[in-house]
Amino acid sequence: MESELLKFDVAELTHMEIYTPNPDGTVWFFKEILGMTETARVGQSVYLRAYEDSYQHSLKITERNEPGLGHMSFRASSKNALDRRVRALEKSGAGIGWIDGDFGHGPAYQFVTPDNHRMEILWEIEEYHAPESERTVLKNRPQKRPTKGYPVRRLDHAMLMSKDVAGNKNLFMNELGFKLSEHILKEDGTDLGIWLRVTNTVNELVFTEDDGTDEKGLGRLHHFAFLYGNTQNLYEVAEILTEHGLEIEAGPFKHGISQTTSLYVYEPGGNRVELYGDPGYLIFNPDWKPVTWSKEEVEKAIMFFGSPLPESFFKKGTPAVKSSLFSK
Repeated sequence: MESELLKFDVAELTHMEIYTPNPDGTVWFFKEILGMTETARVGQSVYLRAYEDSYQHSLKITERNEPGLGHMSFRASSKNALDRRVRALEKSGAGIGWIDGDFGHGPAYQFVTPDNHRMEILWEIEEYHAPESERTVLKNRPQKRPTKGYPVRRLDHAMLMSKDVAGNKNLFMNELGFKLSEHILKEDGTDLGIWLRVTNTVNELVFTEDDGTDEKGLGRLHHFAFLYGNTQNLYEVAEILTEHGLEIEAGPFKHGISQTTSLYVYEPGGNRVELYGDPGYLIFNPDWKPVTWSKEEVEKAIMFFGSPLPESFFKKGTPAVKSSLFSK
């Protein structure tokens, strides 16, 4: 019974925290360009949400000296599920301990990946209720589609850079019940990259090998992503990004892994943001066999069609070090 419950104990990705040395620029980008709504300011942090996100925020922006990941937060499927996962995390040695909560949510149990990416899992969370002026006649959506910027719909996933892909695979699959959708294998049969999910989408969390540095525990962020829902959206937002002098690193193009269409841009604080057009395929098969790509197929796996990826895509993450995402 315990092993069956494991598959369902983590329900969803709820929010991300990012660090930025340019908080005004970063907040401007997400509010004025991507049409996100500010819901709170606490200390050095600003809390934002996209118009189809369920909760008070999906993005926390915190001022720091350099860009990078603050933490990722996942919601358990129940209070009992949270208790089970906390026990497993404590036994695994990954656990840090409980925090009382943060804006919009109650107590959360924090833990770290083998690369020192900070994570948390929680149950108690506050749903978003729009003010009267932002209420929509669509009863299945939290608020009206914003008229400012070119608004994204919801938070989708994050890709993290790793010195221990195998360790992360073990932690998230064996202790938290994530499922493997697709992966890239090296010649020795070990994983170069893993695409993990808890819902029917292909991924909420991705780990890829950061093999350009001997340093461990850097907790590096490659990118995090918001969904639009249509490939044409990417061409339209690309015009807006270009008009405002924002650096589009790659795209629009189509991924092989996940079949999504994508565009990558750097927000003013230096973090890479992915914008999803076509959200790709969904997985309903309970006996899904992970799709395997070889190292020689990396570029086709990442980019099914489109212009060649720049070298920065394979090297750059936050915080910055001289590194390479994939050996080429």
